[in-house]
Amino acid sequence: MINKIAASVAEALAGVKDGSTVMIGGFGTAGIPLELIDGLIAQGAKDLTVVNNNAGNGDTGLAALLATGRVRKIICSFPRQADSFVFDGLYRSGKLELELVPQGNLSERIRAAGAGIGGFFTPTGYGTDLAKGKETRVIDGKGYVLESPIHGDVALIKAECGDRWGNLTYRKTARNFGPSMAMACKQTIASVHEIVELGGLDPEAVVTPAIYVSKIVKIARQATQAGGFKKAV
Repeated sequence: MINKIAASVAEALAGVKDGSTVMIGGFGTAGIPLELIDGLIAQGAKDLTVVNNNAGNGDTGLAALLATGRVRKIICSFPRQADSFVFDGLYRSGKLELELVPQGNLSERIRAAGAGIGGFFTPTGYGTDLAKGKETRVIDGKGYVLESPIHGDVALIKAECGDRWGNLTYRKTARNFGPSMAMACKQTIASVHEIVELGGLDPEAVVTPAIYVSKIVKIARQATQAGGFKKAV
């Protein structure tokens, strides 16, 4: 019987190895798998390459993972902001390597990995430092840069609902990079707020099919100060 439900975050992350390329979903504050990031910190894997939209906020989540010193390189599109002090300190001291990728290119490089595409030409970055060392072409009078796919070992993503086979649905913008990261990695670990019986998900609403998912783990919603429940974001 196929059952991809993990009893705990620790069980779901047990197989993450040193030197892995880890893709972590999230855009702004939407869809960040905070519990999985905390679990990865506790798990102890090191010498990691992390692929994310940004480079962490404050001192929690991805920033907390960077602060452990176990991330060798980060590939992202938006590393610096008002509260990116953890990244700033590590990068300026030479303790963290950065590969800066324009946001559209980042999304397409991840998607290309999942789609089996060997590379693609894009005008974004042409004529800038981001194109140095890369093949360029002029097509129909316009300059393009050849970009390569980004493959990962593990994707950590946040979904809304799942079943024991690993089919996933998302809540609104929390979807962001999750589906493409799941396709681009050798294994995908997803946190969900609800696990339903087989057949409980509308097939038309399943965004990430089970074939791309290795483990799911249920995470309780966070209680609000009023005693209710905060919607997943």
